[in-house]
Amino acid sequence: MIAFLFPGQGSQYPGMGKQLVENFTLARQTYEEASDAIGFDMAALCFEGSEADLRLTANTQPAILTTSIATLRILEQETGLVSGCAAGHSLGEFSALVAVGALHFSDAVKTVRQRGTFMQDAVPVGVGAMAAVMGVERVPLEQICLKAAEGEIVAPANFNSPGQIVIAGHAAAVERAIVLAREQGAKRAMLLPVSAPFHSALMQPAAERLEDVLAPLEIGTFRCPVVGNVEATNYSDPQRVKDLLVKQVCSAVRWDESVLEMDRSGVTRYIEIGPGKVLCGLVKRIVKRSDTAQLDSVDTLAKLAL
Repeated sequence: MIAFLFPGQGSQYPGMGKQLVENFTLARQTYEEASDAIGFDMAALCFEGSEADLRLTANTQPAILTTSIATLRILEQETGLVSGCAAGHSLGEFSALVAVGALHFSDAVKTVRQRGTFMQDAVPVGVGAMAAVMGVERVPLEQICLKAAEGEIVAPANFNSPGQIVIAGHAAAVERAIVLAREQGAKRAMLLPVSAPFHSALMQPAAERLEDVLAPLEIGTFRCPVVGNVEATNYSDPQRVKDLLVKQVCSAVRWDESVLEMDRSGVTRYIEIGPGKVLCGLVKRIVKRSDTAQLDSVDTLAKLAL
């Protein structure tokens, strides 16, 4: 079985998707559809925008989603490959839901544009932080965060792969956790260049605002299950989508468990669709025997065997 994987924030780069648009009408139409949905030129942002422009969360999220869905549509058109399940890292879960038919593309683009704004607005710049910690397992790191909190918030935010966990919360608490992690033998513990403490309890204002935006959306029937970030299990009930997307804002991304869930479900091939190849690398660390491929260009499309 094949799983389609969709990247999250941090995978963006200037020029992403440009080669596909130059070669496929369907890709160009996808960017035009996104532009119509949010009222500005998505192709110009992705192809000509600076790294700084793309790093703005309200831009990053719709840009990655649009590039991912344009790439998906070309994959389906040119190869006929079909997934048995889908998953996405944080923002990527929206792409996965579009891929399986649960969310309309235009609705998803508009929603993640607002989601990015809400997440940025939730915490003033400088108040929150995120850090990557390598070489400390889940339970010890959770204990480190409890000790470092000192009345503030700091907790795991992304369980990416064994020994690679991201923490988030108040900046001072994150700094204290970095010191403690290093003292307890972390191979690396470093601040990440992000603008807000995503997937932490500090994001609660963003979750509440997102709930209002999601409320009127029509949720479609799933073509195949999605493995969600919050529970790391398959779901295909349209009634659960909005609740899980709201919870995801403040909850840790359980990516390692999500990949293990896909492995247990019979997935043998993982195709990362959209900018970057972060997820392929994580999958290989989690399920070493896995067959992975990445698609974001004409060159990588040619390598995908039927």
